[in-house]
Amino acid sequence: GLALGLWRRHTALAASREDEEDKELRQRFMAPPVSGLRELRRRRRELRSRMELLVMETQAEVCRALAALDPGASFSVDSWERKEGGGGISCVLQDGEVFEKAGVNVSVVSGLLSEEAARQMRSRGKSLKAKDDGKLPFCAMGVSSVIHPKNPHVPTMHFNYRYFEIEEADGTKQWWFGGGTDLTPTYLNEEDAVHFHKTLKEACDKHDLKLYPKYKKWCDDYFYIKHRGERRGIGGIFFDDVDSPSKEEVFQFVKSCAKAVVPCYIPIVKKHCHDSFTPEEKLWQQLRRGRYVEFNLVYDRGTKFGLLTPGSRIESILMSLPLTARWEYMHTPPESSKEAEILEVLRNPKDWVH
Repeated sequence: GLALGLWRRHTALAASREDEEDKELRQRFMAPPVSGLRELRRRRRELRSRMELLVMETQAEVCRALAALDPGASFSVDSWERKEGGGGISCVLQDGEVFEKAGVNVSVVSGLLSEEAARQMRSRGKSLKAKDDGKLPFCAMGVSSVIHPKNPHVPTMHFNYRYFEIEEADGTKQWWFGGGTDLTPTYLNEEDAVHFHKTLKEACDKHDLKLYPKYKKWCDDYFYIKHRGERRGIGGIFFDDVDSPSKEEVFQFVKSCAKAVVPCYIPIVKKHCHDSFTPEEKLWQQLRRGRYVEFNLVYDRGTKFGLLTPGSRIESILMSLPLTARWEYMHTPPESSKEAEILEVLRNPKDWVH
């Protein structure tokens, strides 16, 4: 009887602790996790669960930081399911005083890789051994955000951190991480560029001094609009297919990068969100946004993968596009203008931290 009483008491205390933990987790996130709190707790030591918690926490952290700067607006929170497996949470703010459109999405999806998506991966060197029926089970999760401010003196910012896992024919699993954070200003402010890059460099340097220069160059090369001969912005960091030195070490690196998003960007928004601007400066912002759209629809690998994955949520994939943009025929800014200054940097990337 004493043993039974102690067991019941222990069970009740454990249940109470779980309820408190559930309450705390719900308060930390923008919506309940895709995998469910109980499932995440059950698998809490597995990296997949830890990564899902990280992307959920990053989404909430960024949304709350943005909402604090634009108190008259609020995020719509939209949870969705994918019949092929998994789902996501889309948080979007539109028509605020500070942000014209800001989206922070989480997706946790699983199922079978489409032939088009597998072909895209093989084209960049992945050796994927499908099962006899040609199927490749996969799971992918990540957080992705694009923020388009109203004021042309506040830069657009993008970040994305993700984990991918594929099960091959013999049951072995390939895994890798990818991601990055980059800045796209309408007008060049060197002080902002230095702050942004130094903050990202500090996050990288905690793990390996070689990472920032390597991933900074990768970012400049990746966000290249070939048909324009210019970069989408002034860069940041970008990496993909990273699967060494170990799963835990790469996860900790990704965590550091995700935690650097708010400190690298929010001070820049605070500094410029009330700057005055002219109609001509707003027009230049619209034209630069046109370039942003061109890159995302023509070259961006994440957009392409999303559009090629069965059951993908198109609204969430195209969340990255600005609310407004403009294309003018044969538009060329005057020489020695501030508009020409940013173009020069987009054509010839700079080392911002030295």
